[in-house]
Amino acid sequence: MTEINSKVAVLIPCRNEAVTVSKVISDVKSVLPDAVIYVYDNDSKDDTLKEAIKAGARTASVTRVGKGNVVKQMFADIESDCYVLIDGDDTYDVKVLPSLVEEVLTYGNDLVNVKRIASSKESFPKGHKLGNKGFAVVLRWFFKSTIEDPLSGLKGFSRAFVKSLPVMSTGFEIESEIVTHALSLGLKVKEINGSYQRRPSESKSNLRTLRDGFLILSTIVNLLRQERPLAFFFFIGFVLALVSIILGYPVVVTYFQIHKVPRFPTAILATGIMIVAFLSFLAGIVLDTVTRGRKEIKLLAYLKEKAKGT
Repeated sequence: MTEINSKVAVLIPCRNEAVTVSKVISDVKSVLPDAVIYVYDNDSKDDTLKEAIKAGARTASVTRVGKGNVVKQMFADIESDCYVLIDGDDTYDVKVLPSLVEEVLTYGNDLVNVKRIASSKESFPKGHKLGNKGFAVVLRWFFKSTIEDPLSGLKGFSRAFVKSLPVMSTGFEIESEIVTHALSLGLKVKEINGSYQRRPSESKSNLRTLRDGFLILSTIVNLLRQERPLAFFFFIGFVLALVSIILGYPVVVTYFQIHKVPRFPTAILATGIMIVAFLSFLAGIVLDTVTRGRKEIKLLAYLKEKAKGT
């Protein structure tokens, strides 16, 4: 379903959100009356799709379960100058949306991330808050990021950003992929504050702290390996080299004292670990060159889309 170009498109990926989706659509219309609202249903077992149609949204269905799969389809189908991605669980305050759109259309930001300001202690589960902070720290170390809430489900994008993002994620790890894409290419990024409330009691979250936390963590590791291979493999090589030195130091000292190597297994192990460390250093250097080529291709795709809008 390819849609005619609109100025602002609001994308709402939903799965079993029949309780809240109508209210979210109504609230969005009240602050962005000229925006086109899209609800993509992700194999819901309730009346999410019916409620979305009744509320006046344009709808489509994605049968492959996972937020990443839905966002990938949305980005491929929908044509717009500004994209707003918001969850359909009625936890975000839509009053921030006009400012978000202005940041994209007027000030030329490619990614506008809404930092969630919790309205109560119950708004943020402890596990989610810990994972979010951990990811923010990783981004700060490797990308010099200033984003404090990278896993927020409310974001705004330029057309060039959306059409140059090769979505690979299938689930909730899509948030980390989006942020990493912007930071790795050095695109214009802005973070603004927005209120965040606890989801209604009758609405059930699709996010599972342990399962999705593990997926997000594995995605972070993979993204670091792909986007910062030099730092990633040098860190692994450094740790291995340190272990090798710790194991081999007594062997070397003993050799200089008695001119014998009494612990051959330890010496062989230390040597093997040091070889792997050097291979890790080499892998980092080679993959860094490959990554630079991939970034150039992504950047060219971004610049091509950017040129279309000028």
